[in-house]
Amino acid sequence: MAPTRIWHLLAHCQDRTPSGPDEEREKFWGELFDQLDLNKDGHIDIHELRKGLAGRGLSRASLEKIVEAGDTNEDGVLDFEEFTQYLRTHEKQLKLVFRSLDKNNDGEIDATEIQQSLRAVGLDISLRAATRILQSIDKDGNMTIDWNEWRDYFLFNPITNMAEVARYWKRSMMLDLGEQMTVPDEFSEEEKRSGYVWRQLMAGALAGSISRTGTAPLDRLKVFRQVHGSFLFSRNVLGGFQYMLKEGGVQSFWRGNGINVLKIAPETAIKFTAYEKIKHIMFGRKDTKNLRVHERFLAGSLAGATAQTVIYPLEVLKTRLTLRKTGQFSGMSDCAKQILQREGAAAFYKGYVPNMLSIVPYAGIDLAVYETLKFAWLSRNRGVADPGVMVLVGCGAISSTCGQLASYPLAVIRTRMQAQASMKGSAMPSMSALIRTVLTQEGVAGLYRGISPNLLKVIPAASVSYVAYEYTRIALGVDVAGRQGEKGKV
Repeated sequence: MAPTRIWHLLAHCQDRTPSGPDEEREKFWGELFDQLDLNKDGHIDIHELRKGLAGRGLSRASLEKIVEAGDTNEDGVLDFEEFTQYLRTHEKQLKLVFRSLDKNNDGEIDATEIQQSLRAVGLDISLRAATRILQSIDKDGNMTIDWNEWRDYFLFNPITNMAEVARYWKRSMMLDLGEQMTVPDEFSEEEKRSGYVWRQLMAGALAGSISRTGTAPLDRLKVFRQVHGSFLFSRNVLGGFQYMLKEGGVQSFWRGNGINVLKIAPETAIKFTAYEKIKHIMFGRKDTKNLRVHERFLAGSLAGATAQTVIYPLEVLKTRLTLRKTGQFSGMSDCAKQILQREGAAAFYKGYVPNMLSIVPYAGIDLAVYETLKFAWLSRNRGVADPGVMVLVGCGAISSTCGQLASYPLAVIRTRMQAQASMKGSAMPSMSALIRTVLTQEGVAGLYRGISPNLLKVIPAASVSYVAYEYTRIALGVDVAGRQGEKGKV
């Protein structure tokens, strides 16, 4: 059955049942079941749902949730009784959401109520954006949404509360591009109490480990070019790999990766914990679920600075191990021992200042770009809670890349300062002196050395980390716990 006939049926149902009596709804559900049951075997499976609801933008995961929620006998398909019971229950849940949005209880939702409700679950949007959302649902053009319009628009969307719209956009822990300067995600109190948060963070850490290991050769090449500039390492990407292969063999491509992976877990845990503490200290009298974007940015930047301060010695070790020659160090502990003996404890914080300064442009631009892309998608795809893999990966990769580009000159200076002792005969200039030296000897281009391998790793890093995140998330039961934790909450 063509999907257009189903949309016609939905529109016709809205016209003929203004009050939605039970008898009319039951009759409508029967007609809908008959049209979705393409092979007329008395059951609807995932493939029939996908064909029948084509054009609504529902992902396979959303359709699977519909079948899972309605399939009471667990045979993988929906019979008529299961189908109608699912719709009956789902409409009741939609009614609860509608009433929660209808703040003044006048039976209609306006743009201001949409804006307030989304802000309550961490989506800070303008009144203009809320109006665009309203217009995508408002069928009669009166600039309000009544119950019939709301119900029919979300009838086949498995969301049960406004928080689920926000859930799909929690992505900082699942896209690892090699830097940990993004603003942490928001979690509900129920998610924190249930342990969902730490399973989510663990899934992200495991995915990041796999992603960083997969792109480690490009990361090592980036560090080489950042430190040696155009004087000692002027080769292109292919030439850089040939140099590393000749100097230390294939295994040398992964030098420094061990500690790069090791620091993910403590940095993630410290940043999230600090973020929660900082929010309550700075906004103690305010409901932290309603933080605006600039408030999240401020708290997130301070949390990032806290995490970076604690784990920064590992950053220095990572740079030294990445640049090491064959046989220079026997391992991480030997590297740390030699630095401590020859340069003192202060050496573990070389480059600390430019690293701290880079947090603001990175986190600020990453958050701003991501929020812009997110609301652009949301305002054009109302009724579709799940943005899909390509949208999530694309928005995360673009925003993180923009953040990296903005902070990249400071990253170059930081890396050179971290590596100073590993460069034979190198002086120990300050940050400002090193910037002047780079500009004088290499020009502005010197502040962007290594940018090409860094950009080359964005797409594979984002893709690998997302796929790895999906598998680890399922293995750790993150999605199930999250749904259970918020079930019934509006």
